[in-house]
Amino acid sequence: MRRIGILGGTFDPIHNAHLEMARAAAAQCELSKVLVIPAGNPPHRTATASFADRFRMVEIACGCGPLFEPSPIEDCVGKSYTVDTVERLRAEYGPDVAWYFIIGADAFDDIESWHRWRDLVPLVTFAIVGRPGAEYRIPNNVCAKRVEGVELPVSASDIRAKLAEGQDNLDLPAGVLNYIRERKLYGVS
Repeated sequence: MRRIGILGGTFDPIHNAHLEMARAAAAQCELSKVLVIPAGNPPHRTATASFADRFRMVEIACGCGPLFEPSPIEDCVGKSYTVDTVERLRAEYGPDVAWYFIIGADAFDDIESWHRWRDLVPLVTFAIVGRPGAEYRIPNNVCAKRVEGVELPVSASDIRAKLAEGQDNLDLPAGVLNYIRERKLYGVS
């Protein structure tokens, strides 16, 4: 049975910590690939950049190796819910795939507030990546694996603020930073 990871997020913008999380989860969970899926219309926050720009940045970031595969599956009207995306992936890939949902500990701590979270639980194993200072508990009946050794204090909101201030020393893939500059995203002039 193949093991495939799902790394979803707003990716506004995607940064190096996202990629490091995925690499660590892939190594520790023995994943054959990681689908990197920008949220089309995230229910918990509003994206600053358009889906097209965020997806293009994901494509650029995924160019750093064969492990990563960008997926536009959430480019749709309406809210993007993880359970709906996983159900679509399972239908597309068939029954011979074990799915691992890569998630930061801070986001996992809110799992019980997610849309249809109880329906999501039997569909995936959660690969939980620690975040500095983040604590979480694993609810009953949730299959989870702790991903060790990656606690990166990087956030997209901090990166956006630094971009708007004109800072250059950012935790972004070089191609993503070039794309942001070309498109003048996040207040870059």
